[in-house]
Amino acid sequence: MGVVVIGYNDSAHVGEAVRSALAQGPAVREVVAVDDCSTDGSAGLLAGLAAGEPRLKVVVRGVNSGGCGTPRNTGLDAVTAPYVMFLDSDDTLPPGAVDALLTAVTGARAELAGGLCVRRELPSGHELPWQPALYSAPAVVTRPSQRPRLVRDTLCVNKLYRTDFLRRHGIRFPEGRFLYEDFVFSARVLAAGPRIALVPDPVYVWNVRRASGRLSLSLDRAAIDNWRARTEACELAYDVLLGAGQKELARAARAKFLDHELRMYTRELELRDTAYRRAWWEHTRTYLERFDAGDREPDPASPGRLLARVLLASPEPRDLPRLRELAARPARLRPPYARTADGTPVWSRDLPEVTLTSLLTRPVRLLPLAVDAELRPRARATRLRLRLHELYGRVAQAGPETVEAEWRRREDGRTSARHTCELTPSADGTWSAQAPLDLDALGAGTWDLYLRLRFAHGAYRDATAHALAGAGLLRRRAVPSTRHGVLLVQPYATHSGALALRVAAGARGVMTVARGRLRRLLH
Repeated sequence: MGVVVIGYNDSAHVGEAVRSALAQGPAVREVVAVDDCSTDGSAGLLAGLAAGEPRLKVVVRGVNSGGCGTPRNTGLDAVTAPYVMFLDSDDTLPPGAVDALLTAVTGARAELAGGLCVRRELPSGHELPWQPALYSAPAVVTRPSQRPRLVRDTLCVNKLYRTDFLRRHGIRFPEGRFLYEDFVFSARVLAAGPRIALVPDPVYVWNVRRASGRLSLSLDRAAIDNWRARTEACELAYDVLLGAGQKELARAARAKFLDHELRMYTRELELRDTAYRRAWWEHTRTYLERFDAGDREPDPASPGRLLARVLLASPEPRDLPRLRELAARPARLRPPYARTADGTPVWSRDLPEVTLTSLLTRPVRLLPLAVDAELRPRARATRLRLRLHELYGRVAQAGPETVEAEWRRREDGRTSARHTCELTPSADGTWSAQAPLDLDALGAGTWDLYLRLRFAHGAYRDATAHALAGAGLLRRRAVPSTRHGVLLVQPYATHSGALALRVAAGARGVMTVARGRLRRLLH
């Protein structure tokens, strides 16, 4: 099989990517490295590697394409092996990836095989699986329409393709500076109706370098052009599937947009300036108007569809803090909980056309329950205070009993001891609880709060908590520590408004924070 590696001005990483492909062993017959007219010496580095490795072929483009699609097409044209994979210059293939995919695709007599992609946050090294539900167990899908969730994995790099399948159907990437080109490529693959083998093995490591000087094209979301490019790619993918008669997959692509793209960009909307917000709101409304009723009506209280309904009902940006919380994972619908004169639940009194009646029958585990959290770090007996809001009578109806609180360190996934606390009804119609927090036991790191709300008859809802910000609550504090000498503790709100905690331990940790703050002030 062949591996196509593409790169542009990435001499710091492209060598590692190529070596990870060659290290897959004799199953890799050729590696085609396509340099997209780099100016940082990447081509020379690749030529040096090729001098000692007959399996490596280097193709240097004379003009930079501005995107990833054209160099991938160039590499695909140069491949002579019966199977092909794609690899970006700043990522790697883990050991055994090719063998796992090749065994699956040949054993199932499939046109392609897909495996688990792992997002690795650098420099922390924390790993997060991409679309793990698709790759939980080995499976063979005879037709993509049997598993509509396939449209959610828009990556092209965690898959192995039969080369003749791609060429026979004329499947290629969009050319030039076309962002999210893999959305369209993946739709073209599914539209051709391949037989697909799925494996749970990790087959691709996607390195996410947020602190680097140059963000990847997909991570650079600060400009409105990025959102326009993303919606263009989503629309083209939808058109490809619909044009091929794959109506169920096309509808699943619409649902994926509402649940993934719309929620992700809504969470970040408050970070942007007024001009961006207005442009984003107008463009998104125009795009959502293309959706038919069938795209929006199933489960109208699901977070993505509810976001879309508010956007379409309001010509101007509004309720951004509340929309941000609704776009969170899990979703939180914060007060006010308005009703019309006849008692119908609605988004707000001035937006009564957005009804929320489906919340009255939605399962408890799917309700967008809102919990407020307050944390004041102290030398002794730090306590987490929680308040659960009512939601149109559904919380009282479900019978809240306890809340389990757990902190999870973002860098490595380590969890704290879980504390279970009773939920006590309050006079204002909410329920409250308090959980102890041992800051010494937590130690250094960035910690996210996760809750499990338990109700009568075994029902539960997993949740995060809204970070209350009043009266200096989200302020950095120095706390004496018997284990570390001193802890620097800062509760803060994430982009989605959830409570999280940064902890620096010991004198060295405190100095690291101080130097970082000084650098930001000087900058």
